[in-house]
Amino acid sequence: MSQARATHLTRRGLLVAGGAVGLGATLAACGDDKGKDSGAGSGTKAAKSGPWSFKDDRGTTVKLDKVPADIVAFTGVGAALFDYGVQVKGVFGPTKTSAGKPDVQAGDMDLSKVTILGNTWGQFNIEKYASLAPDVLITTMFDNAGTLWYVPEESKKKIAQLAPSVGISAYDRQLTQPLQRVWDLAESLGADMKAAKVTDAKKRFEAAAARLRAAAKAKPDIKVMAGSASDQLFYVSGTRLSVDLEYFKALGVNFVEPPESAKKQGGGWFESLSWENVDKYQADIIMMDDRSSAIQPAGISKPTWKKLPAVKAGQVISRSPEPILSYDKCVPLLTSLAEALEKAKKFS
Repeated sequence: MSQARATHLTRRGLLVAGGAVGLGATLAACGDDKGKDSGAGSGTKAAKSGPWSFKDDRGTTVKLDKVPADIVAFTGVGAALFDYGVQVKGVFGPTKTSAGKPDVQAGDMDLSKVTILGNTWGQFNIEKYASLAPDVLITTMFDNAGTLWYVPEESKKKIAQLAPSVGISAYDRQLTQPLQRVWDLAESLGADMKAAKVTDAKKRFEAAAARLRAAAKAKPDIKVMAGSASDQLFYVSGTRLSVDLEYFKALGVNFVEPPESAKKQGGGWFESLSWENVDKYQADIIMMDDRSSAIQPAGISKPTWKKLPAVKAGQVISRSPEPILSYDKCVPLLTSLAEALEKAKKFS
């Protein structure tokens, strides 16, 4: 199994197995985004001239003669840059749902202004990518090997020949670290980091963090479980490796922690449970994966799920395992958990 595919299956653990089996055929066609999603990126709103360089989390320094204007990014990274006033030209990764609506990872981006190179795992239309004449490709990383998220392993060499890449690590660190890295990246791309919208978002994030810390301190016995649903399995995430959970734990939130032995098949990220065993861990609050690849709580019909005390009490909230790394988009993640803790009843 390739590193990229292994990373995908262990990191997300949500897609039906058949969805990953067809990667070979998809990539052989250099990605096959057959939709009509396209648009024209206008580059950075606050573009500046002169040489540009940025050292990414692989330790690689990208140097260009001018600040990148034609940027292609993983959808969530494009959404974060958009919040700072940087418009990307193309995106790859979950961008539109099957109903044609913006995916949760697309944030506030105007999708009519970006070219979508691929909407699902394994899709990356190299011909479209080349036509954009990209200055740089930017994405996240979820391992310590420098694997670029959503860049297909089978075609990564072709993609790398067209433009240099920047990788922002979202692996085994607290949320504040990649948030600062994207902030630094946006600033280097010409974003106005002193704009009221930007500074206000950072202040709101800091206030939300203080609120969550206070809520966790007031209710230390409330147990929180991070879960994700597929048709056949329920996944329980441990806090280690996940930027959001590691940060929430550092703020004092009491999480369900599957033993390391149970998380082996999930690459250290999660434990897989059959729906019959979904009550293995006692939890007062359940945080559920909000990505489009996961079944959302309203769509779970399993009787064992409906019997869980937290579910019966309505103490289920959403979680973003791949948060949009802007302060504005991370404020609701902190606030919703703080509110849930403040109102939570104890069951476990």
